[in-house]
Amino acid sequence: MENEILDILIVGAGLSGIGAAVHLTKRCPGKSFAIVEARERLGGTWDLFKYPGIRSDSDMYTLGYNFKPWTARRAIADAPSILNYLHETVDEYGLADKIRFQHKVIDASWSSEEALWTVSLQQGDGSISSVQCNFLHMCSGYYSYEEGHDPDFPGKADFAGTIVHPQFWPEDLDYSGKKVVVIGSGATAVTLVPSMADTAEHVTMLQRSPTYIVSRPGEDKWALRLRKLLPSNAAYFLTRWKNVLLGLFMFNLARKKPAAFKGRLLEMVREEMGPDVNMADYTPSYNPWDQRLCLVPDSDLFDSIKSGRASIVTDQIETFTRGGIKLKSGKTLAADVIVTATGLKMAMGGNAVFSVDGEPVDFAKTINYKGVMFSGVPNFGMTMGYTNASWTLKADLTSEYVCRLINYMDRNGTPIATPTLPVGETIGTEPMLDFSSGYVQRAIDHLPKQGDRKPWKLNQNFPKDIINLRHKAVDDGVMVFSKPGAVKSARPVQQEQVEAIAAE
Repeated sequence: MENEILDILIVGAGLSGIGAAVHLTKRCPGKSFAIVEARERLGGTWDLFKYPGIRSDSDMYTLGYNFKPWTARRAIADAPSILNYLHETVDEYGLADKIRFQHKVIDASWSSEEALWTVSLQQGDGSISSVQCNFLHMCSGYYSYEEGHDPDFPGKADFAGTIVHPQFWPEDLDYSGKKVVVIGSGATAVTLVPSMADTAEHVTMLQRSPTYIVSRPGEDKWALRLRKLLPSNAAYFLTRWKNVLLGLFMFNLARKKPAAFKGRLLEMVREEMGPDVNMADYTPSYNPWDQRLCLVPDSDLFDSIKSGRASIVTDQIETFTRGGIKLKSGKTLAADVIVTATGLKMAMGGNAVFSVDGEPVDFAKTINYKGVMFSGVPNFGMTMGYTNASWTLKADLTSEYVCRLINYMDRNGTPIATPTLPVGETIGTEPMLDFSSGYVQRAIDHLPKQGDRKPWKLNQNFPKDIINLRHKAVDDGVMVFSKPGAVKSARPVQQEQVEAIAAE
């Protein structure tokens, strides 16, 4: 692959990367591209995680692609069903020969003289190869596959049982008839608890603080009815928009009337659990949608707790012991297996090293452009999904925009496109992700910023992004188009501007 030059290189063969390849195939015919994937199989998240019960935390009518209807019965789907959907997509669009497995991006450097990225790839045998491309599209997700967030709890080495992180679930783990403690209260924890409770002696969800938990039917009856009346594409389109608009309405309601919305969420818990429920275990200290709501299909978590097979304990860990966990309240939880569902570790660009014309790129010193690109970084897109809706809604729009941008550059003979901050203007900045979740806050200093105005401000709103990414002019006066060698990179100037803004 030495000295190979492609038009586009897609990084990652998960939900985002496969979708990006389909959009390229449909919208930029004739363009050469490849998908490089660090792992030996496609699927990303849905192949990496093997813990019991792994499933989507969004409905598949919005987590599915806009070009391929979701036709399985369950709206909240398990990982094997999602993987099957991805393999079908690869087969339908003939992408198998475009994917290069065990090719991990370790370095990418941009040359304005050549209008090319040179990407260094580490292969499965440890050897290094390189490929060049005009446009680099990162679809590698937002977290590290190599390590999760795994706090060093006191006394961890003293525990006589098994400690497991969900990201690295051992296939031979036998927890049948055993006492299990799951540390955490997020999407992974609420998935694990009812799944493990089917065979374990008892499962305890140990949380430092509660999360909002909402039950939703595993099947969408409205969608199933529509399928009987309409062609597949029409039924999918209507169901998708029903779910998009309902989700947006609920999110906006939560933001405008947080107290009332919180009250309704807690009332729903009481309806599930009965009048004797200890609401302290279900009442977060933050407002709804300051973090993601945890979705449970068909009340499975609530049912496992009501049956006595599972329980929730709200407390803090003092130390691990030989036989379990001692809590700061003085109580002790007996355990044979401890699952540390303590979260992800965020990683921009898969922890690869990036540079532009010899200058290192520090993403924390860049400002997001339309939720797709970054100030001063040419011909570089990154797929980041919504925090308040399904990931793929934004992934599809991101890929569509990248295709529009590439086609515009072709038509105008300007193969370089750089989002450029206005000289002499002050742009206020704020964190790119307005989210209080631990995995975001732990990484916030290393993430790009967003601005206080368009196109530097994130919408977190699918209908607005349709207008912004699908319909607004590509040449908006902010994106600077140029030819190889015509101008020197604006990268150092852009970094200085962001540093000056931050200092203010």
